[in-house]
Amino acid sequence: MGAGTIQQMANRVAALMDEKLGVRGTDLSAKLKKGGRLLPHKVRVAAGKLAKAAEMSKNPKLVMQLDEGELAEAYDLCVRHLGAINRRERRIGALVGFLASVAFGVLVLAGGVLLILRWRGFI
Repeated sequence: MGAGTIQQMANRVAALMDEKLGVRGTDLSAKLKKGGRLLPHKVRVAAGKLAKAAEMSKNPKLVMQLDEGELAEAYDLCVRHLGAINRRERRIGALVGFLASVAFGVLVLAGGVLLILRWRGFI
């Protein structure tokens, strides 16, 4: 596995993070700093390995130290997870979660108002 292949793998994962999660950045390590919290721990660690390997691949002597099998597994894990993300479903889920929290707040407020009115003898 050459330096170009490692860079392509890192660029593909970075492109998927931009496409599926909407995380902006110049390279994979920058995108992980901004949006790493959106990924599960295993995927975040695997993407971190790819980002570190992409940095190491810039030096020809360090490329020889990289474990190709481990990088291939990390790449596969990242691509499988990011490929399964549906951006539309994520947005709908976030909207439903927001509306549910607002509805819960309104219910608690209405219950509190009714409780106070009852204590005061208005109901």
